[in-house]
Amino acid sequence: MLYEERQVMEAFRLYAALAVKGYGDKEAMRVYLADDVVRGLVEEFAQEVECTVIPAGDQLYLIPVAISSPFHVSNQSLKEQYLPAHAVNADIYLMYVAIIILFGEFYDSYQTMEPTRDFLALDHWLTRLNERLLALKEIDPEELEKMELELEYNWQQVIDKWDALDDLKEKVRAQDARTRSRLGFLNTVKKFLEAQDLIRDIGEDEVTLTEKARTIIQRYYMEMEHNRSILEFIYRSSQDKERE
Repeated sequence: MLYEERQVMEAFRLYAALAVKGYGDKEAMRVYLADDVVRGLVEEFAQEVECTVIPAGDQLYLIPVAISSPFHVSNQSLKEQYLPAHAVNADIYLMYVAIIILFGEFYDSYQTMEPTRDFLALDHWLTRLNERLLALKEIDPEELEKMELELEYNWQQVIDKWDALDDLKEKVRAQDARTRSRLGFLNTVKKFLEAQDLIRDIGEDEVTLTEKARTIIQRYYMEMEHNRSILEFIYRSSQDKERE
């Protein structure tokens, strides 16, 4: 297929802007939607770096869809930018589980395609995460080890890391990455999600999802096979505990 030079340059300029900032404004959205050829080229450029382009609200986002994408946030970047000194991979595993639970509270444990609540309090997030990890802790060690191999996820490290956080410090006024408490850890995760424009602080220790987060969760997060397996394992374990 032959392309006009104008279309190629317009598509490249749009892709380049997305690559630099990770998102585009209303004008970028207008350009993206106005020309099928430009839109197709931008999407092809994104695929070459294992990303996808998604419109959410009045903005465009360049979202990595594979760990190998150069735009994927690496474990090392997470440790350097958000986690306390001497953080290890277990901190990142726990971070991911905390994010799963946060999103799950908005989507009724991933049973709905639309959010069932408008906001979430941090203490509610803390309670739900603690409940899920207590349920995992009660799984037979051999079964847990089997699930670690199957899901390629170190659940015992996640449990141990959570247990090591001091839940007696939850009343400390300033909670951040240096406060070795569970609430302090959640504030670290919250800062990461805010930096990625996935949640917004609305005051009173409450957060809401952004349009970007809603789009990613609905279109990709719940559909990826590996994610589905992890979600089902976490919530099945909790449901089994509730039935006992």
